[in-house]
Amino acid sequence: MGSTRPAVRKATRHTGADRRGAVVAALMLAMALAALDSTVVSTAVPQIVGDLGGFSVFSWLFSGYLLAVTVTLPVYGKLSDTLGRKPVLIVGAALFLLGSLLCALAWNMGALIAFRIVQGLGGGALQGTVQTLAADLYPLEERPKIQSKLSTVWAVSAIAGPALGGVLAAYADWRWIFLVNLPVGAFALWLIVRHLHEPQREAHARPRIDWAGALAVFACGGVLLTALVQGGVAWPWLSAPSMALFGLGLGLVAVVVAVEHRAAEPIIPGWVWRRRTIAAVNLALGALGLLMVAPSVFLPTYAQAVLGLAPVAAGFVLSVWTLSWPVSAALSQHVYRRIGFRSTAMLGIGTAALILLAFPFLPYPGQAWQPALLMLLLGGALGLFQLPLIVGVQSTVGWAERGTTTASVLFCRQTGQTVGASVFGAVANGVLASRLGGAGDLDAVTRALDHGTAPETTRRAIASAVHAVYLGASCAAALAFLVLLVVAPRRFPVLED
Repeated sequence: MGSTRPAVRKATRHTGADRRGAVVAALMLAMALAALDSTVVSTAVPQIVGDLGGFSVFSWLFSGYLLAVTVTLPVYGKLSDTLGRKPVLIVGAALFLLGSLLCALAWNMGALIAFRIVQGLGGGALQGTVQTLAADLYPLEERPKIQSKLSTVWAVSAIAGPALGGVLAAYADWRWIFLVNLPVGAFALWLIVRHLHEPQREAHARPRIDWAGALAVFACGGVLLTALVQGGVAWPWLSAPSMALFGLGLGLVAVVVAVEHRAAEPIIPGWVWRRRTIAAVNLALGALGLLMVAPSVFLPTYAQAVLGLAPVAAGFVLSVWTLSWPVSAALSQHVYRRIGFRSTAMLGIGTAALILLAFPFLPYPGQAWQPALLMLLLGGALGLFQLPLIVGVQSTVGWAERGTTTASVLFCRQTGQTVGASVFGAVANGVLASRLGGAGDLDAVTRALDHGTAPETTRRAIASAVHAVYLGASCAAALAFLVLLVVAPRRFPVLED
């Protein structure tokens, strides 16, 4: 493995299943359920609102699910290390399917939002445990295979999700968006129960589960993420609700620190941040979540408002990065085997920073192929960045720490996306207000464009706002590069399989 070989410690390899192919199929199906979720639901929002009402709170269909997934990731990660992957994955899949069934039976928007949160409680287990099992099932040399398959699942879901949601909403009923999860999820659950056989571990005393820490982490994460998601949307940033939530969240941070310090088996153990490799990957993938907001949230608006594209064509401009990302991820093993995990990731994120920086220099109004080309290149760069870090950090820990480690990096990436949505939303609205004489926000001017009432000055203001967001995303990429340069060790301490 070249520079990725400096293993000092040893770990016993865990194969994870007698019939690996069946388990991998189950993992891909489970990941598809989580990946399709938001993209399928987003296209059916008009039909859902038309049937149930609640337009003023429909955004919680996504925020509630995202919050539940994010705050449960570290809890499920620790539980999978304590109790095993199989029970956690079974419980998560069952919760997700229960939430899907309840969503299909929802009678108003409040009930649907509550049941989406139930879905999210299961989705956190699916995302974290699937990634952990992917490392359990394959030795280091083969892990790019399963990781590239999982990346392909996300890529296909990003493209197929909106189309599937639109077809079901238009020709069937929006409730089928949730009902189709049931047979797919049930089949994945059956494969897991039947074919996933974890090796017998040494008998220890009854595992001590830090339920107080889990509750504290859940409460703290929920409050802080709610403040970030709703700040500047449901209420102004400096309003009483915003200040109260941030104050409560900071108080809960102190509670989490105190509870985890006393716990015998803390949900978020201190070694997650004391080890340089894990801390560096946590911070770098947090920056990745931050920068991903720029294209995924703001590029469709730019394509429609500035380039004048229809929604379907605007979605294609965004989706091209899902074509190059898994291909680059699959090929990244040939790079990191030569130059190491850190250097490969630095090459990828350094290239991504330059690509993001190039976006503000696109001509106005420009042609659709120009941002599409940048997105194609960006996907290739990020595939070279993310997968080596995930494979590398999972390879530095043994079975008993892999779930916690994987959950920590996924938690940081999810949190980065939440922070990015809030920060870049404020940046975009600030630029718009400056360019439009002190009034206006991105949502309002986008609605005006939909009705054909926005003048040319508004289109130019949107272009400037999105350019500012991409500049911020470039800074986030540069921050990730700096973290890897300064914090990460030159060679990851990989365990021998």
